[in-house]
Formats: sequence, C-alpha cells, structure tokens
Amino acid sequence: MSSDPWGRVDETGTVYVRTAEGEQVVGSWQAGSPEEALAYFERKYEGLVVEIGLLEKRVTTTDLSAKDAQAAIDHIREQVDAHHAVGDLDALRKRLDKLVASVEARREERRAQRAKQSDEARHAKEALVTEAEQLAQSDQWRAAGERLRALVDSWKGLPRLDRKSDDELWHRFSHARSAFSKRRKAHFASLDAQREEARRTKERLVSEAEALSGSTDWGPTAARYRELMAEWKAAGRAQREHEDDLWNRFRGAQDIFFAARSSVFAERDAEQSENLKLKEELAGEAEKLLPVTDLKAARSAFRAINERWEAIGHVPRDARPKVEGRMHAVERAIQEAEETEWRRTNPEALARAEGLTGQLQAAVDKLRGQIEQARAQGNNAKADKLERELEGRQALLDQALKGLQEFGG
Repeated sequence: MSSDPWGRVDETGTVYVRTAEGEQVVGSWQAGSPEEALAYFERKYEGLVVEIGLLEKRVTTTDLSAKDAQAAIDHIREQVDAHHAVGDLDALRKRLDKLVASVEARREERRAQRAKQSDEARHAKEALVTEAEQLAQSDQWRAAGERLRALVDSWKGLPRLDRKSDDELWHRFSHARSAFSKRRKAHFASLDAQREEARRTKERLVSEAEALSGSTDWGPTAARYRELMAEWKAAGRAQREHEDDLWNRFRGAQDIFFAARSSVFAERDAEQSENLKLKEELAGEAEKLLPVTDLKAARSAFRAINERWEAIGHVPRDARPKVEGRMHAVERAIQEAEETEWRRTNPEALARAEGLTGQLQAAVDKLRGQIEQARAQGNNAKADKLERELEGRQALLDQALKGLQEFGG
C-alpha cells in the first residue's frame, strides 16, 4: 500500500482521495506500482488546477460572458465532484465557488451597466426628440435642416431601448422631422411663387427702362428712372438664374441714358461756365456805376449793360444767385436814387408826407394821453396794450419824419 497527504492506494490497487467528507474512491490501478498510480492521478489534479487558473484569468481579464463562464465552471466542477484526481479537491471547490461569486458579481455589474446605458440612451434620445420638436418650428431652414441631419446621426449611434419605448420616441422624432420638412417645402414653394412674381415685375421694369434709354427729356426721364429703381427694390429677388441677367439689362439701360445726359450736360456746363465769366465781367462793369452821382447817365449805362446781360445764356445753377445778386444790388441802388430824386421834386408827395406826419403825431399824442389816464385809473392791462400800440405808431411817425427831412434836403 502507498499513500501521500491527499490520497492512498490499497493492496487491491484501489486509489482513494482524502476530502473533508472522508475518503472517496478515485479509481482502480492495476498497470503499475502504487506510486505510479498516485503520480498519475496527481497529474490529473494539476490539470484541474491549471484549468481553473486559466478560467479565473479569463473571467477577470476578458469579456467572457457569464453564461459561458458558468458553463466552464460546471464542467470543471463535474470533474472535481467525480473524484478522478488526487489532491486538495476541497480547495478546488472553494476556488470554483469563488469563481461563481465573481461571475455573478460581474453579471450584476453588467446588468447594472446595461441598465445605466439604457437609461442614458433613453435620456439622450428624449433630448434628441425634444430638440427635434423645437427645430420643427424653426424658420432657420438651412441651419435647422443641417442640425436635424446631425441629430439623425446621433440617434443611429445610440443603443436601442426596449421596443415599445424606442418605437414611441422614434415616432415623435420622425414626426418632428416630417413637420419641419413640410413647413420648409411650403416656405420654398411660396418663395418660388414670390420670385416668379418678382421676375415678371422686373421684366416689365426692364422693358420700360430699355424703352427710356434713348430719351432726351432729361429731367422727367431721370425722375422716372428713380421711380423704376424704387419699384425694382420693392419687387424682391427673382430666381437666381434670372436675377443677374435682369439686373444687367436694367442697369445697362440706365447707363445708356445717364451717359448721354452726362455728355449733354458736360457741353452745357462748359457753355454755362463761359456765360458765367461774361456775366461776372458785366456785373463788375455795373458796380462801377456806384455810388450814383449822375442819375441819368447811370440809368442809361445800366440799361445798356442789362441788354448785353440778357443776351447771354444760362449760367451754372449754383453760381446764379451770387452773380445775379450783384446786378440786382446795382439796380436797387439806381431805383433808390430815382425814388429819392422823385420825392425831392414832387410837391404833391411833400404835401401828403406832411399830412401823414401830422396825423401820426396826433395819434401818438392821443395814445399818450389815454395811457396816462389808464395808469391813473389803475388799469395797467389797458395801459400796457395801449403802449404796444404806441410803439407801432411811433415807429411809423419816425419813418414819416425821416421822409419829410429828405424832402427838406
């Protein structure tokens, strides 16, 4: 008989293994010595040790599924429970029990992880649906369309939920996209109709602009072109393939007209600039008549200058007030000299002036008396009103007296 700490072989060749529950028969050995029998079954034990060690490593370091791990454990346990090896089988059972606990822990961990991932996926998909439903109301067609396409890609990258939940969320998501597409389609259909209307309007404007391009009625035609431009801007944009061509025709017609007008105006400006020089010379000649010392000679000379002035054509509009103002100043000076001379030599005018002066003096004196009376009676409001009237009458009297002095001169 032969034995070691974990097994023995009796005289009949039966091999036993020692366990916590007592000795268990391993098998029968007739082919050699008891030592060889023990060595053989010990190697079987070492094989189980290696197999368990490999399984432990797979469980902790790979993504071996719980189902496959449990199947492997059960397979090894069957061999251990069959007692076909000599060694510390109880230790192997403990390692297998520990492996079962580890696999179950991993199963729970993965279950929790899947639940967490499912919850995260649900929240992510709900967020995508919410954003899609908000975008469905947007009028930012390009940006919203691009964002919705990005949301679809994001959706595809998320794991599926349970069928019912996933289908419900996808239905809302799909409905939002469809609603946006429907609104966008309606918008662009309306836009196409507007652009078609704009095209027809602009073709009419182009036709009129081209018809006016040869006009020489400069002022009214230029005004009409400004009206046409306002109508063009108000019409909106036509289709892209028509807009540029219509604009080029419209602008080209205007350019023809305004180029012709500019050419004519340039010639006219040159002529008017020459006229301005001539009128400035005449204005200088007229200014030499001042001050008037010989009324008859000044009047005759100014008449001759004015006849030459009238024979000259137009001058530039911005220069007209200044040069005409110089001539008018000379003309007024001569007229004032004539009026002064007439007053000096007109007895009837003198009499009228004296009569008017007397009337005004009497009115002034009367008002002063009325003012004194009103003040004395304490009626200051009436007195103030009469004083304002007195100021006006006194100004007229002063002017009349000045005129009378001129007669006396």
